Amino acid sequence: MAPFLRLRQICLVAESLEPATSRLAAIMGLEVCYRDPHVGKYGLENVLLPVDATLLEIVAPTRAGTAAGRFLEKTGGHGGYMAIFCCDDPDARGRHAASLGVRTANVIDHAPYHGVQLHPRDCRAAFIELNHTTGSDNVRGPYSPAGPEWHKAIRTDVTQALTAVELQSPDPDDLAAHWGRILELPVTNGAEGVAELQVPNATLRFVKGDSEALTALTFKVADPTKIREAAQSQGVAITGDGFTLAGVAFRLSN
Repeated sequence: MAPFLRLRQICLVAESLEPATSRLAAIMGLEVCYRDPHVGKYGLENVLLPVDATLLEIVAPTRAGTAAGRFLEKTGGHGGYMAIFCCDDPDARGRHAASLGVRTANVIDHAPYHGVQLHPRDCRAAFIELNHTTGSDNVRGPYSPAGPEWHKAIRTDVTQALTAVELQSPDPDDLAAHWGRILELPVTNGAEGVAELQVPNATLRFVKGDSEALTALTFKVADPTKIREAAQSQGVAITGDGFTLAGVAFRLSN
């Protein structure tokens, strides 16, 4: 199989699934496709909502002492937990990461799905997961973490695509170079000289910030004004270019 790497999923962590889930669905015109029973063994519950062929996941701790709960405490409420990529060979990419000193934290093997999660302390800013699903060459094809019929929940009349992920660091160029080495991608310069990594369906942007965290997501939407009005009606904090939910800035463009 030819090498490939695509953004498959972004995982946010919240103190509880509600009201974050219902607010996100109402504001962005999205639909929950699945609640994964497998995450219960990690002391979590979750929901997944498709944005075209990319998944948004929210997880929340169900007991004390979970990794997700510690992550929320460590980041002071920044909810950007995981950047999840589908690829040709997760194990080979995990071995490459290990050669850089990035440990594997967890391997998930639920055939036909196989995922390698890298240690967040070594990744910095957020977990990186690399996975592959047999038969998923079609981007709307099988993807078991999102359930057997996830594609039937796709709604694109309001929110059309997740186009960018923003990570912050006191030294964003260094973080970009680190992620570039892990993901085997070249660092490029975007607008205003911001370091970026490109995958076919999204841009990873690295900006200046007080700490290292995944802090913002950018979406292509039909009408940014209507979405901001919907966010305001849901009691969510409004920003100049979108709103904030689950500790992450949602930025809107058309």
